[in-house]
Amino acid sequence: MKVTYGGHACFLVENHGTSLIIDPFLTGNPVATIKPESVKVSYVLVTHAHEDHFGDAVAIAKRNDATFISTFEVAQLAASQGVRVHGMHIGGKYAFPFGTVRVTLALHGSGVAGGHACGFVVDLFGQKLYHAGDTGLYSDLKLLNGDLERDIDVALLPIGGNYTMTLDDARVATSWVRPRIVIPMHYNTWPLIAADPQEFKARVESDTAGTEVRILKPGESTEL
Repeated sequence: MKVTYGGHACFLVENHGTSLIIDPFLTGNPVATIKPESVKVSYVLVTHAHEDHFGDAVAIAKRNDATFISTFEVAQLAASQGVRVHGMHIGGKYAFPFGTVRVTLALHGSGVAGGHACGFVVDLFGQKLYHAGDTGLYSDLKLLNGDLERDIDVALLPIGGNYTMTLDDARVATSWVRPRIVIPMHYNTWPLIAADPQEFKARVESDTAGTEVRILKPGESTEL
């Protein structure tokens, strides 16, 4: 699995010839280095409809004839703009040709009336990635370490505070989920969500045995 950071909460994920992008806020993103017109994917996943996550999702999905995956209300918003969608909801899990997507709770606003924000556990040909979305800390994250899911290979966790978990909250979340690798996200896009990823790395790697923190700059990739 190859994971490329698009800045903020955007990630491009590739494995065995299948590519997907999560929360493709690229246009107007002050730290993004990826151009939306260069993105080639079969699936677009969106955690909620705030502009810094929904972003270029519709344009990318249309250009690639990709399937848009999100909670039902957010998916309907995309469908109204001519995109092929697969709507899901909190607690739902569905088998796609590449593997499965589980929709997890995210304590945050949805950006659409009556909707919900979410996260995703994506099993992409046997490797599992957890994108937490914009969430505060909540204890059900412990269920991702054996009860609902197990053996998360990489977790993408917000550390910027204000709208999401703080750096220290994300440290606690890491200790509950216990992924093999954790990548911090949703920080330093603007001064309001400033955080030091090196501090996060030091705290996590001293507290959570078996978890490695990988810090990616926008445009950088890592392989599992």
